[in-house]
Amino acid sequence: MNANVNLFSPVKLGCYTLPNRMIMAPMTRLRAIDSIPNALMATYYAQRASAGLIVTECTMVSPMSLGYMNCPGIYSSEQVEGWRLVTDAVHDRGGRIFLQLWHCGRISHPALLGGKLPVAPSAIAAVGELHTPVGKVAMEAPRALETAEIAEIVAQFRQGAGNALAAGFDGVELHGAFGYLIDQFLQDGSNQRSDEYGGSVENRARFMLEVVAAVASVCGADRLGIKLSPSNTFYGMHDSNPTETFGYAIDALNRFRLAYLHLMEPNETDLSTRNVLNPVTPYFRPIYRGTLITNGGYDHPKGDSILASGDADLVSFGKLFLANPDLPKRFELNAGLNDPNSKTFYSPGENGYIDYPFLEDGSMATVKS
Repeated sequence: MNANVNLFSPVKLGCYTLPNRMIMAPMTRLRAIDSIPNALMATYYAQRASAGLIVTECTMVSPMSLGYMNCPGIYSSEQVEGWRLVTDAVHDRGGRIFLQLWHCGRISHPALLGGKLPVAPSAIAAVGELHTPVGKVAMEAPRALETAEIAEIVAQFRQGAGNALAAGFDGVELHGAFGYLIDQFLQDGSNQRSDEYGGSVENRARFMLEVVAAVASVCGADRLGIKLSPSNTFYGMHDSNPTETFGYAIDALNRFRLAYLHLMEPNETDLSTRNVLNPVTPYFRPIYRGTLITNGGYDHPKGDSILASGDADLVSFGKLFLANPDLPKRFELNAGLNDPNSKTFYSPGENGYIDYPFLEDGSMATVKS
C-alpha cells in the first residue's frame, strides 16, 4: 500500500516521465478517410493531450489486417504523413502519444479484403457480425496461415513500428487483446495448429513473443507496450486454461523490460457470458515485474484506490476520455463530467468526436459517483 500515490502522481514509463498516471485508452473511432489519418483526427487527439499518455486507436499494419471500415493504417507513406499531423498536434500541446499496432486476423470478411479470406492461426470462424461495404455480415471461417507466412506478418509489425517512429510517435503498443491476431494465436479456442505455433502454451505464445522482439528491435523495449485481455469473451474467444496461458505469456514478457503491460478487466458482457477471471490485474500483478496499466470501469476514486494498493501503476480510461477531453482537469477539480454519446462513437464527422465541451466552455454536468 502507498496512500501517497494517486492519479496525479508523476511516474516513469519506459524512457519517459509522465506528469500523471491517467492514460487515454485506445478506442476505435473510424474517422480515417481511405485508411489515412487526417486533420480531424489530429484535433481529437490534441484535445486530449493532458493525459499522461495517449494510446491511439488500433492501426493496421497491412491491407490484410483490416477489420473495420474507416480505420487507419501505418503501412504507406500517405498514412505516415497523416499520422504526422496527429503527433505534431499532440506534441504542440505538450502531450505524449503511442500508436497501437494491430492485425485483425479472423475478425474480418472478404468484403473488406478485396475478396480474399481473412487469415488466422486456424480455420475457425469468429462469433459475430461486421459492417462491410456490402452491409452487415456474419464472419466466415478464415484461412489458416501457412507456417512460412507467419514471419511475413511479424515483419509487417516490425515495419509498422518503424513507420510509427517516422510519423513522430513516442512509442507503440501492440494490440494483443480482444480476439485479434496476437490473441488468436495465444488462446487455444482459436489456435488448434499442430506446428511450432500451436499446441503447448509455449508454442501458442511464440507468435506474440516474436512480434514483441521484432518491434522492440526497432523502437526499443522502453518505448513498447502490449495490451492483453485474459477474461475477454469478445468474438467468441476462450481458452481451456486462461490463468496458465496468460500467466506463461505475462511471465515471458518480463525478459523484455517493456515500457508497460496493459491489462483489461472483464466487462459486463464477459461476466455474463461465462465464468471468467475477475479481477484480472491483482491476479497477474505478482507475475509481472514491470510497469502495469489497468483498464476497465475505473473512475476517479477507483483509480486512486488501485494505485494506492500497488496492484497497478497507471490507469487507462476510455469513454471518460472520449467524452471529456480535459479529464485530468475535471478529476483534479472534482468537476462534473460530460456523458458519452454511444450513437456517435463510430459515425463520421465532428459530432460526438471533437465537440465535447471543455470546462472553460461552461459545461458543468452532474457529478458522477
